[in-house]
Amino acid sequence: MDMYEDFEEIRVKDVYVIDAYSDPTPVVLLENEKGNMLPIYIGHLEALSIGNVLKSVSPPRPMAHDLMVNVFDRLGIKIEAVMIDDKVDKVYYARLLVREGHNLMQFDARPSDCIALALRVGAPIRIRRKVLENSEIEMSRLEGARVMNIFV
Repeated sequence: MDMYEDFEEIRVKDVYVIDAYSDPTPVVLLENEKGNMLPIYIGHLEALSIGNVLKSVSPPRPMAHDLMVNVFDRLGIKIEAVMIDDKVDKVYYARLLVREGHNLMQFDARPSDCIALALRVGAPIRIRRKVLENSEIEMSRLEGARVMNIFV
């Protein structure tokens, strides 16, 4: 059985800030090729990291995700893919797939960290179809959201 069989590729549309619970909260918005949207609430540092890549901003010093990519490169480890597997009690679960030689390894990780890493190396981001179907939203639910613009 192909490990990608019940997954589809998804892309990062952008990072937004919405007023959730009267507090500005970053959201990474994912979109599949049909235009179905999936918001994942993330932390401010992860939003900054993802936003930097999307806006092609290079901070003067490497951020944590930049450091990880640099370490992987030096050790000959390739980020193969991100797999967003599940959602339990409003929490998304993901795996980072990395390859060293012929050895494929999987690590449990937060989707936001996986996305930040995948964007830096051009690795695919995949989501289990049932997770997307159970979580997709109408764009009208993000009314009032604004693209984070603290990056430039």
